[in-house]
Amino acid sequence: MAKARKHQVSLDVTRYYHCVSRCVRRAFLCGDDHYTGKSYEHRRQWVEDRLLQLADIFTIDIYAYAVMSNHLHVVLNVDSEKAKNLSNREVCERWHQLFKGTLLTHRYLNNEALTKPQLAVVEDKLDLWRKRLHDISWFMRALNEPIARQANAEDKCTGRFWEGRFTSQALLDEKALIACMTYVDLNPIRAKIADSPETSDHTSLQKRIHAIQKQQSQPASLAPFIGSSSQTNAGEEGVPFELKDYLTLVDWTGRAIRSDKRGLIKKDLPPILSRLGISHDLWLQLANNFGKKTSGLTGSPKRAKVAAELLGYQRVPRVGQNRQYFS
Repeated sequence: MAKARKHQVSLDVTRYYHCVSRCVRRAFLCGDDHYTGKSYEHRRQWVEDRLLQLADIFTIDIYAYAVMSNHLHVVLNVDSEKAKNLSNREVCERWHQLFKGTLLTHRYLNNEALTKPQLAVVEDKLDLWRKRLHDISWFMRALNEPIARQANAEDKCTGRFWEGRFTSQALLDEKALIACMTYVDLNPIRAKIADSPETSDHTSLQKRIHAIQKQQSQPASLAPFIGSSSQTNAGEEGVPFELKDYLTLVDWTGRAIRSDKRGLIKKDLPPILSRLGISHDLWLQLANNFGKKTSGLTGSPKRAKVAAELLGYQRVPRVGQNRQYFS
């Protein structure tokens, strides 16, 4: 039986989550439908555009994403403190970019006079919206519902486009985070629809590479790489690794995934792996099979035990998984 979302997502456990949404329709989310010969490749751009739009509205940072033929991967960091620090007007303006709001909230934004009872109603509504702006379920809902409506309109049909629930995986520490990000960014290479990270369309990695090629700063719609926790300033938010180290790691891993002969990939570990104490062989197992080998609470056994207690689990799930990969 699937666990309630409240037993899967808790900011007391971790701020990092890997979410996956899958399409249930035979025609797929994107790509070519071999049955009809029709291409749905343009839908990838729908998903990517919507995802990056939501990153500017919700206080949820996107660390990695990959839009595949029949599913979507996204690695998120939930920033509840940022939501708490938004003014009431900022909350209202952000929410109105996605939803209609109410008559009273529109009057509030237009600086129209409101009675005390009306203002109390508005403030209650804004408190609710503030919570939703750092809620993963609302983020995924705001992502998936418009795409489903667009696809149904294009296909001239009704009914479900996505599976009923997206899956969420708690990433408990830096090892789990970097392994999951690499797994997500290399999805097109494993699926043999791209030969290199820079040709992996509709991925966060390609977007970061394009920004570098254009001599721009890191993409504003993606969480920046800010270096290790010991190097960053207090309160600075972003991916706790160096971007150049991450690019080296992904390129090194991608070459190993594409290699069909032993011995072609040198066993010199990229700096990230050396710092995190992950071996060559263990890393390649994770990078190739993260989605199959891990699920639920993913990270060190110690962190998993604490997380299980906070979430009210009767026993620690996936003990063997976490001991094998994250000890």
